[in-house]
Amino acid sequence: MQETDDADILLVAFGTAARVAQSAMRHLRRQGLRVGLFRPITLWPFPEKALRQAAASASQILVVEMNMGQMVQDVRRIVGRDKPIHFYGRSGGVIPLPEEIEKAVRELEFVMS
Repeated sequence: MQETDDADILLVAFGTAARVAQSAMRHLRRQGLRVGLFRPITLWPFPEKALRQAAASASQILVVEMNMGQMVQDVRRIVGRDKPIHFYGRSGGVIPLPEEIEKAVRELEFVMS
């Protein structure tokens, strides 16, 4: 977990996508946006308690994956319907760019304001 204590938007990502999301989070933080990152190391069993803790302050969650959104189901099951959960994914081995994740976060920020 990184920068989750005051995060308005929580990024949830694993593997390579998490490294890219971390770059995006750091850049957005430098610009004053309260973005945090939850990076599970293992997906089974999913770290439910840690995700609930990381999501506590967030008003929205953006799941970033390099697949078709399989982890979104786990996040929804754990966090419930209390917070909007969004998905940004790339498949076919395409690695998302930090700028693409930043754009997705900015779109969520626009909706929040």
